[in-house]
Amino acid sequence: MTILNGFQSFRETIAGVTIAGAIAGSGPPLLLLHGYPQTHAMWHAIAPALAASFTVVAADLRGYGDSDKPVDDSAHLTYSKRAMAADMVGLMEQLGFPHFAVIGHDRGARVTHRMCLDHSDRIMRAAVLDIVPTHHMYLTADREFATAYYHWFFLIQPAPLPERLIGADPEFWLRSKLAHWGRTPTAFTNDAVAEYLRCFRDPATIAASCADYRAAASIDLTHDDEDVRAERKVKCPLLVLWGADGFVGRKYNVLEVWRHYAVDVQGHSVPGGHFLPEEAPAETLAALRSFLAG
Repeated sequence: MTILNGFQSFRETIAGVTIAGAIAGSGPPLLLLHGYPQTHAMWHAIAPALAASFTVVAADLRGYGDSDKPVDDSAHLTYSKRAMAADMVGLMEQLGFPHFAVIGHDRGARVTHRMCLDHSDRIMRAAVLDIVPTHHMYLTADREFATAYYHWFFLIQPAPLPERLIGADPEFWLRSKLAHWGRTPTAFTNDAVAEYLRCFRDPATIAASCADYRAAASIDLTHDDEDVRAERKVKCPLLVLWGADGFVGRKYNVLEVWRHYAVDVQGHSVPGGHFLPEEAPAETLAALRSFLAG
């Protein structure tokens, strides 16, 4: 199911995991990846405009939206960003796009970061929205970070604690996250929120999203440490955007941090908080178009 105007829904099975999403447009391929606790519907305000110049593929990450939600394993490899990135590279290959550009927000941006490292020969350009690398955030964690991103520490607690608590009222949890991280309450359309709620009310989505965060605090850090020790960095041109009124821009010198992890970085803030494509669609779209044009 999609709320993206002019887009056609798809379901593609990649190495046993079915990935759902929507596709439209023509021209160079462009992959869009959402964040927590959303789905590919978060791109509704800018994806149709991008489809005027690109073949846009907006996908639900494994564990989210209408994509499969495999049961996690004890090492959290199932929800590692490495596994999620492999899903998306396989999806684009299956759709006929061995090389492509990618834009990721929040969790999707962390998958994008891993994709750029593991599949550097596939990614032509990449953009990450409102994050600094997971490795850096955990390495420099302090009271301010733990207060603003308390969910990073709550969601990683052993099952079924967060699953049971969130599952008691998933709508309250989801709406509280939109309000907590966003700075523009009118940004979230009724149709988009209804779609987020439809998917997030599924207990399997709640469990999978907790597994995503558990992986970030364990196996993902192992993979990140290996890259840092080997001095592996993102090689393709990287655009970094962040909310002018959000935590990421307030807490970090965003471009300086990313220059430790990527060789060719540019970027700037856009108005609003965490949810850039919904809070500042015009500014986000303009920045992405300029960057993707090279």
